[in-house]
Amino acid sequence: MAFSSSLALPSPSPPSGTFRARPAGRIRTGAAGRFQACSLPPPPPDVVVTRERGKNAKLIAELEKHNIQSLELPLIEHVDGPDTDRLPDALHNDKFDWIIITSPEAAAVFLKGWKAAGSPKVRVAVVGAGTARVFDEVSQLDHQSLEVAFSPSKAMGKILASELPRGSESTCKVLYPASAKASHEIQEGLSDRGFYVTRLNTYTTVPVEDVEPRTLKLAISAPVVAVASPSALKAWLKLISKVNNWDNSIACIGETTGSAAKKLGLKSVYYPTTPGLEGWVESILEALRVHRQLKEAPKC
Repeated sequence: MAFSSSLALPSPSPPSGTFRARPAGRIRTGAAGRFQACSLPPPPPDVVVTRERGKNAKLIAELEKHNIQSLELPLIEHVDGPDTDRLPDALHNDKFDWIIITSPEAAAVFLKGWKAAGSPKVRVAVVGAGTARVFDEVSQLDHQSLEVAFSPSKAMGKILASELPRGSESTCKVLYPASAKASHEIQEGLSDRGFYVTRLNTYTTVPVEDVEPRTLKLAISAPVVAVASPSALKAWLKLISKVNNWDNSIACIGETTGSAAKKLGLKSVYYPTTPGLEGWVESILEALRVHRQLKEAPKC
C-alpha cells in the first residue's frame, strides 16, 4: 500500500450527487395530534466516490460491507473523441497483431466500433482485471473472433509496453484506441521495441460543471475522496479551488492516478500497489483509519 498525505471533498445532491447513508429522523406530534416524521440533516459521508454516473455501484457496495457511507459525486463524463468514427474503418480495412485496451471505458468504446466493423477477428491486450471483464461476455459468445490474449504482470501501461509479446514478423502492428488525454507512454514504449503503433483518440473526458452547492458542501466535509483517473482528480481540484485549507485524503485506484496526485502537490494520497477494486477499497479503509486516529489523538 502506498501512502502520502493531504485531501478533502465536494458534496453532491440530486441531481448532481447521491448520498448513500443510513436514514436519520425523529418523530414529533403535529397540531392535530398525528405523528409526523421530521428529517434530520444527514451525517457527513465517509467517502466521496467520483466515477462517471452509473459506474460507482460496485465500489459503493464494497464499502457498505465495511459500514462506510458514500456520497456519489461524478466528476467527469466521457464523450466521443476526434477519432471515434475512424475506428470501424481501421478495423475493417487493416489487420493488427494486437489491439491495446487500457480501461473499461476504452473497452466499451472499442466494442461499439468493432461491432460496427462487422466483428473482425482481433487479438486484444488489456490493462487490468476490470478492463478484461468488459470483454468477458463477448469473448465467451464469440471466442473465435475476439480473444483477450495478454495482460501485463502489473496493471500499468508502461509495463504492458515493455512486456507485450512480439511475433517473428519484422513488423508487428498495434492499434491503440485511447483517451485523447492519455499520455504517449504506451505508444512510445512499443515504438522503441519496434512495434508499429496506430493510435486513435476514440473518446475523451470532460469535467462535470454543474454541482449543486449543498452536495459540494457535503463532499468537502468527507474525510476521503476516491478517484479513478487523473482527469477526475483535476476536476476535483478545480471544484475546490476556492476552498481554503482543504487537507483531507485522496484514495486512488492505482499508481498512475496516485503519482498524478503527488505531482499536483497533494500530500495525503493513498493507492494500492496493484490497481483494482479490492486494493482501492483497502486504500480507502487505510485513509479512514489514519483520519480517525488523527481525530482521536489527544491535543497537546
